Amino acid sequence: MTKKNKLSLLFTLLLSLSLFSCERDTDSEEYEEESETISEETDNVESHESTEDYSWDSTTEISVVLNDNSIVSNADGISTNGSTLTIKAAGNYNISGSLSDGQIIVDTEDEDIVRLILNGVDINCTYNSPIFIRSAEKTMIVLEKGMQNYLSDGNVYTYEEEDDDSNACIYSKDDMTIYGEGSLLVKGNFNDGITSKDGLIIDSELITINAVDDGIRGKDYLIIKNGDFLISCGGDGLKSDEEEDDAKGYISITNGNFEITSDGDAITAETDVLISYAEMDLIAGGGSASNTYSSTSTKGIKAGSQIIIESGVFSISSADDAIHSNGIITLNDGVFEIASGDDGIHADADLDIIDSYINISESYEGLESAEGNINIYDGDIFTISSDDGINISAGGGSSGPGTKSTGTYALNIYGGYIVVDSNGDGLDSNDAIVMSGGIVIVSSSATNENSALDYDGSCIISGGLLVGSGTSRMDEAPSTASTQYAAKITFNSTQPAGQMVHIESADGDQILTIKPKKAFQSFVVSSPDLKNGVSYNIYLGGNSNGSKTNGLYTGGTYSDGSLYSSFTISSKVSLID
Repeated sequence: MTKKNKLSLLFTLLLSLSLFSCERDTDSEEYEEESETISEETDNVESHESTEDYSWDSTTEISVVLNDNSIVSNADGISTNGSTLTIKAAGNYNISGSLSDGQIIVDTEDEDIVRLILNGVDINCTYNSPIFIRSAEKTMIVLEKGMQNYLSDGNVYTYEEEDDDSNACIYSKDDMTIYGEGSLLVKGNFNDGITSKDGLIIDSELITINAVDDGIRGKDYLIIKNGDFLISCGGDGLKSDEEEDDAKGYISITNGNFEITSDGDAITAETDVLISYAEMDLIAGGGSASNTYSSTSTKGIKAGSQIIIESGVFSISSADDAIHSNGIITLNDGVFEIASGDDGIHADADLDIIDSYINISESYEGLESAEGNINIYDGDIFTISSDDGINISAGGGSSGPGTKSTGTYALNIYGGYIVVDSNGDGLDSNDAIVMSGGIVIVSSSATNENSALDYDGSCIISGGLLVGSGTSRMDEAPSTASTQYAAKITFNSTQPAGQMVHIESADGDQILTIKPKKAFQSFVVSSPDLKNGVSYNIYLGGNSNGSKTNGLYTGGTYSDGSLYSSFTISSKVSLID
């Protein structure tokens, strides 16, 4: 069982998917397109797809038999030259057999679609692309149900004058679709595995690619409806890189299982990456532990404008950022297991987490926005970082491209369960921190000049539970403009990791019991249970028989601790030394 399937079972994510269906023998059957709410949030509507593409009469299929060094077919619209087949007319070509060193070329000016029905082919071409779409209005490669198909090329290409740009095992100069319930294995020994210089749509079963450079590339766009993809490549795994049209250069994934190991980015789009649902196991640049500097981009999922993920299960190990956008990132739902040599999730503009499970086990910074807000509405977020846990880099009046914010930026926490383990600051904002709900537990560095909270503007808390521990060198408490009461305790000496801190009212009502993960001298808590005019006792050590999660105890009783100090709340922030 693959890692992604284990994750899927572990978190029991269920999704009802509307799958495309068609019968090629029945002209009347309609091809049903899945409704994608994600498209309403983007300008990426460019697509060559038509419902008629997926329906044809099998009696019109033209038989083509590949016979090692020769090709058998008597149909009009076909020419053969030894082991080279050239298709010059639109139509449905049912191709079977093998070529030890040959090529299929599509070269037609017809306006109708060309369908290449691969019915168990094994084609090797030592000098160029085994399948080369030189010219066609639209080409569909159909993978016949239950059949296995193999394509491979050589490591050196020779060109005719007009074909000097082909660089992939399957190469198309025009729009191309790959469809069907068969399997396809591609070995791109020269450069890419599958490339379309225009648009590329895939709705298939199993595609396996081993490529010297990129795995699958649709220059104008790459649309994946369904399929299992096993990709190992020396460049990028999935790629769309049209730079001159903002409506192109995007990757859209409706459904699919992906195992991608890439020396470059696992998934990269010039504009948007849009994922409705996917299960992905991505390793980019050797993974988070590669410790190898490279001028090549080695991110897990990367986009130039925005990333929108509706749902899915994602395991990402990357040498650079695991999820990165030069614009915004929106995570509506999903399970994310992330290990990164740089940032876990990085947006140059806004980062919106609507509701997801995010576990960042390794990173430089866990969540970062360079010039935007981080908005956390709900979800479970766990992050371990060698520097800041959650970071808002920009402040003041700057404005980043694509951001929805103007003027100032903030870390906004509306809800969720957030656990931060950082060697830098826990929550760091060069502007504001605003919290109105949720639970946040921060363990920051006890030795560096960092703190659980670090903000340059204000930290306004009106709800939720915040507990932070770390060094006392630069410690900060929530702002006095908060509507919820807080206390900042500076202990007279550094407390060891796992030292229990217990706060209860003078009447014995338990407010907080926790064991910080790291050594600490500063301790801050903001809780709706802290009340004005009430006296509280602070205890160190002791025991609790409550339920413990991430060091925080709920329920149960506390006993045997040592009283450290007492305080009475008379202002929004109580400072205890």
